Amino acid sequence: MKQISFYFDFISPYSFLAWDELLQIADRNGATLRVVPVLLAGLLNAHGQKGPAEIPAKRDYVFIDLLRWCHKRGETIKAPPAHPFNPLAALRLCEAVGDANDRVRVTDALFSACWREGHDISDKTVLARLLNELSLDAKTLMAEIETPNIKERIRQNTNEAISLQVFGVPTFVVDNELFWGHDRLCHLEDYLKGNLDIDKSLAAEILARPRGADRKEIKKK
Repeated sequence: MKQISFYFDFISPYSFLAWDELLQIADRNGATLRVVPVLLAGLLNAHGQKGPAEIPAKRDYVFIDLLRWCHKRGETIKAPPAHPFNPLAALRLCEAVGDANDRVRVTDALFSACWREGHDISDKTVLARLLNELSLDAKTLMAEIETPNIKERIRQNTNEAISLQVFGVPTFVVDNELFWGHDRLCHLEDYLKGNLDIDKSLAAEILARPRGADRKEIKKK
């Protein structure tokens, strides 16, 4: 049985777009799903990147793109009341849920609350309400997200992702094979079915070729 590690951040609309289809793919292919919340900002810092929301033109495009995807799916969304927002409380809550099935339920509820219903999941009262609706122990879990252990586990998840060369979210990892982006879920499923056998020697040869040019750093005045 294959295991899919799902590296994500609730701040990412593309992680939201991936979620439902990922559940279906795991179920169709008899794969287990490992839900791994990471801090996108940590990945960006590690690779020297800006986030999409930090580039005005890209931020505008991402939200139009999100609405196009939702229109194509026949899905209505509201999106969060502010973006970017601080996702740490929601990420820590996901990590604090020890049972794998409950973690999937909490992840699902958080994605839906944020992107479908337009709630502020950086607000801890919103998180507590969601836990109550799921019949989970809100008092214990909300206390748990403030502990050093849970805070450290998010750092460890993020460092684990970086060590695997994950540079963005959503990323899906199976057998150390990386698939980045919700629009690469088709490749993930092909891999799970054994139908994605690329020429690894050619890939290694291409990657070993030298860089032909580098972009000059633009100095800000």
